[in-house]
Amino acid sequence: MKWSNNYFLLLLLALFIYCCSNEPLIIYVDSKLEKSIAEENKFNNLELAIAFAIEQKHENKSKNIKIKLLPGDYHLTKPIKITSDLNSLKIEGSGKLKTFIKGSRLLNLNWRKFDQNIWVAEINENIDFDQLYLNGEQQILARYPNYNENGGNWNGYAADAISIEKIKKWKNPIGGFVHITHKAEWGDFHFKIVGIDKNGEAILEGGHQNNRPENGLHPEFRMVENIFEELDSSNEYFHDKNENKIYFYPPKDIDPNKSKIEVSVLKHLIEIEGTESEPVKDIFITGISFEHTKRTFMEKYDKLLRSDWAIYRGGAILISFAEYSVISDCEFTNLGGNGIFINSYNRNIKISNNQINNCGATGIAFVGDTSAVRSPSFYYYEFVDASKMDTIRGPKNKLFPSDCIVENNLIYQIGRIEKQTTGVQISMAMNINIRNNSIYDVPRAGINVSEGTWGGHIIEYNDVFNTVLETGDHGSFNSWGRDRFWHPNRKVLDSLVAKNPDMPKWDAINTTIIRNNRFRCDHGWDIDLDDGSSNYKIYNNLCLNGGIKLREGFNRVVENNIMINNGFHPHVWFKNSNDVFRKNIVMTDHKDILVNDWGKEVDYNFFTDENSLEKSKLKNTDANSIFGNPHFLDAENLDFRISDDSPSHKIGFVNFEMNKFGVQTPELKKIAKTPEPPILINYSKEAEFDKQFEWLGASIKNISTLGERSAAGLENASGVLILSVKINSLAENAGLQKGDVIIKCEEDEIKNISDLIQIHQGNNWKGELNLVVFRNQAKVKIKIYTK
Repeated sequence: MKWSNNYFLLLLLALFIYCCSNEPLIIYVDSKLEKSIAEENKFNNLELAIAFAIEQKHENKSKNIKIKLLPGDYHLTKPIKITSDLNSLKIEGSGKLKTFIKGSRLLNLNWRKFDQNIWVAEINENIDFDQLYLNGEQQILARYPNYNENGGNWNGYAADAISIEKIKKWKNPIGGFVHITHKAEWGDFHFKIVGIDKNGEAILEGGHQNNRPENGLHPEFRMVENIFEELDSSNEYFHDKNENKIYFYPPKDIDPNKSKIEVSVLKHLIEIEGTESEPVKDIFITGISFEHTKRTFMEKYDKLLRSDWAIYRGGAILISFAEYSVISDCEFTNLGGNGIFINSYNRNIKISNNQINNCGATGIAFVGDTSAVRSPSFYYYEFVDASKMDTIRGPKNKLFPSDCIVENNLIYQIGRIEKQTTGVQISMAMNINIRNNSIYDVPRAGINVSEGTWGGHIIEYNDVFNTVLETGDHGSFNSWGRDRFWHPNRKVLDSLVAKNPDMPKWDAINTTIIRNNRFRCDHGWDIDLDDGSSNYKIYNNLCLNGGIKLREGFNRVVENNIMINNGFHPHVWFKNSNDVFRKNIVMTDHKDILVNDWGKEVDYNFFTDENSLEKSKLKNTDANSIFGNPHFLDAENLDFRISDDSPSHKIGFVNFEMNKFGVQTPELKKIAKTPEPPILINYSKEAEFDKQFEWLGASIKNISTLGERSAAGLENASGVLILSVKINSLAENAGLQKGDVIIKCEEDEIKNISDLIQIHQGNNWKGELNLVVFRNQAKVKIKIYTK
């Protein structure tokens, strides 16, 4: 025992000596330092500090170096490049509210009035920029229709955005940008106007950002920008590149000559890039706000495997071939593209305690190299013939991210210009842990997993809500798994897997776990495992609105989840899928589509009403399932644990924690939003009939009295009465009016609110509903967008 204590003391002494001998060299950067003043280890810009750090490393490779950024703005002239020459480097700011690294330039302009509202200034140098900031606030590139934060797709859309009639009003639209949603709402397309043809229509260049172009363009969800004639609203600007002038419509009472004007000129701010033989190691970046990168939607995109996705490999911070590095306690805001992009080979990268908001594209992305994939296919209907398919399990090389952590990040309002984006993206990666993040206000999924290559991800304790705001057919969590085994023809796929039962795990070699999360999607599914998603275990999740969808795939186990106001959505299952759905609390019958084979087990579930249970039993499932009142402890405050006397204990349901979702860092938790508690619709109680509910901006109740029936002129006391409609709500935009009675939804008869909610839940992925209302003694057809 005595020898053990002495040995421990010797270890401590050795560690102390090592730390003293490796005390880091501190290099200070002060943006306020005059260029003419030279001080030891102190510079006035980050580029000079990096160059000095490289010199020091050449003298002593093992030396630890810290670059300390003092408070101030640091406008970069080019991206900071960190190679393996700078291993063991720490870049530390003075706090994300004090230290700002920017991809913009300050402009000193002489503004003069152009007309009553617009100012103009000449630029005396050649600058290529596409974002402008006034006193730190992002301004709006002149657009049609005008910007409206609550305007839905594109913050305001118009079917006539590039109509011939509209183009006739533009003197020179060349250089304008056109943004159009995918026809099936699976993402977006972006184009540049390069000419006008003889018919007066725009000649467009681009559209490469979506990998399913065969479906076409949405006829309504369109927006055009960078057109001078559309400079008609405050906070808008237009850059005339031909004359090198800026036209600006500032906010009321703002003199641009007395304001700070910045314009984005860089796509990336920091590029950490090693090689396969010499990866960058031990880089630590903390306490900095990264801002003002250019938009990247017209850059080169890489197509992801057999999906509608394509992606730009870049971000404010781009990391390639790195190990054991950390980005922590930073903010990423006012960015034109992605926030953080982890590209190709990376190991043990940690992204923690960051705030990521107001980004043009994705928050955090992990994307491997396609060379690591065996028998890859890149288009939905493309596949490798079984006789030519590589049958070796797992990746072909190491060029992919693995063993990385995304923890305690607050991510919101991303995808501000690109819609095929997400809070955290995983593609061609392995063993990524996404935990305790709050993700909301996003146009598509909050967390997205492309393909099964190569699984092993753990997604836990996240709070993901207010998602799929500008797309359709997705979920708060979204995945697909069109790996080498997958085939668009179900019969072909069934025969392939029958011959090779282990084929679904050739790429999805490790199980992906989704547990202890809170999801809410009002425009799709809370958890959406799409085409071919395989080898998942999903348990202890609170799903507040959209339920859980499993499209075809293999080896999924879904148990001990709670689905509020919704349930289970199995779609197009394969034979011998080995899927399991058990011990879940659901509030609707199973919403199956083209399911012939029900997997290994669908049983021992708890339904909140007898009718839903009986409907499910007719499908030869749930022989041992039961129904009743689950007795949630405090649903109004999002505590959906069940009481000790809940009958749901009988089917084996076990409570799980409800107070650890989302960010836990005190600073971020203080400002993070949480989802709205859902209004529980009890499908089995007629006593709920006189309650009022909010639905898409309308206050509604059931027709329950003779007076309501008489006032509406109905034949019987059936339907949902509109009591009032909020201004600028989805209900008002659709044309719903006070006194309307909804009698049909998607061709199904509506007797009460329960019917309406159930049909809405079964169709909310479409993004729209077709209603029939009774108004003034007549039936009126109405289409209402649900987002």
